[in-house]
Amino acid sequence: MRLTSTDGAEIDLRPLGYQYPSVGGSGPRDWDANWLVVRGDVRLPDERRWHFEDACLTTWEAAELAGWLRSVAAGEVKAGPFPADESHLLVFTEPNLGFSVGATGEVSRTLRVHFSLEAGPPWSPPPGVDTDLYGFFVTVSTTVSDLTRAVEEWKRELTLLPLR
Repeated sequence: MRLTSTDGAEIDLRPLGYQYPSVGGSGPRDWDANWLVVRGDVRLPDERRWHFEDACLTTWEAAELAGWLRSVAAGEVKAGPFPADESHLLVFTEPNLGFSVGATGEVSRTLRVHFSLEAGPPWSPPPGVDTDLYGFFVTVSTTVSDLTRAVEEWKRELTLLPLR
């Protein structure tokens, strides 16, 4: 899923595969069988870049992200302040990624994509340093149609990595 902002920022998130490809699922919430390795390529408006690959989402969290982004595109998720409290921040088991809404317009949405720990930029504090997990974010201002397209792309990629 590629999110491109009007200010030049770009975030490309891709599920690469299962963390443990040979593990078969033994139930609907078999954690080991359902961890996904996600690749992130991030470009800031000032042209700084970084990428990461980390098992930071489960199959069900990746589906939850698709549903949440679809709700954002539909205008069902309200914008919240930063720093965001839990009610305005989508977070997951591994705190590497988080999402919040900065603003909504008639045909536009501004997302905050929060990066921490292994998903954070190389210039951020290293893991273990006491910092706000969701304090570093990239703002993406995009159109509703571009956000909807990105959600559909994410969903297509996830069809190759179903719940096991």
